[in-house]
Amino acid sequence: MQLGMIGLGRMGANMVRRLIGGGHECVVFDRSQQAVDALAKEKAVGTSSLQDFVSRLAKPRAIWLMVPAAVVDKAIADLLPLVESGDILVDGGNSYYVDDIRRAKELAPKGIHYVDVGTSGGVWGFERGYCMVIGGEAATVKRLDPIFSRLAPGVGDIERTPGRDNAAGSVSRAISTADRTAPAISSRWFTTASSTASWPRMRKVSAYSVLRTSVSKRTPTMRSRRHCAIPSITNTTSICPTSPRCGGAAA
Repeated sequence: MQLGMIGLGRMGANMVRRLIGGGHECVVFDRSQQAVDALAKEKAVGTSSLQDFVSRLAKPRAIWLMVPAAVVDKAIADLLPLVESGDILVDGGNSYYVDDIRRAKELAPKGIHYVDVGTSGGVWGFERGYCMVIGGEAATVKRLDPIFSRLAPGVGDIERTPGRDNAAGSVSRAISTADRTAPAISSRWFTTASSTASWPRMRKVSAYSVLRTSVSKRTPTMRSRRHCAIPSITNTTSICPTSPRCGGAAA
């Protein structure tokens, strides 16, 4: 599958390398031409401008923004004159969920699909895979499944959380959210809700997380928590401080 990546920092660049290693085609752009040229030597398709970047993507386009939260709106504004109805914009950074809801609502009338992907893995992600919490329209997320599957750790690649080896339930690629069935969550990410009464229990599994409830429909009581640490990477036992389900001790 082809993916356009904007933002070639340590995580963005390594995500491109992991995708290329899995047979995907990556078109890349960054303000630093040096970063672009470095990945072009590793079989990425380098570009020199946003116009060049967008022109090299097959329609409907899939564009991943791996940039700081503070510049996501600027990046989207720069892209809007160049993209078309049916294209997908993915925010893989650490944006505040309220901003994601706003962006999804603003882009929907233009026919642009917005997917919010909280991504964790740091510099280790290239080798070990990235843990993701994904929010977006079901059909759009399904279209990107080959990308998510390649970026994520494989099923069984991450050991279970200490103390939960005998937990009930089997590893699966399906969980039930508030109104739809979704592919599974990473064994190192825990999808929780601030109001457990409004969500069914989320099962811990080993692939990647998709909240099939549309980003535009999420509310403060139906939001994903993204600050869980990754024991398999940090070698520490951590919990999401807002959820008792994660187990272990606070990072």
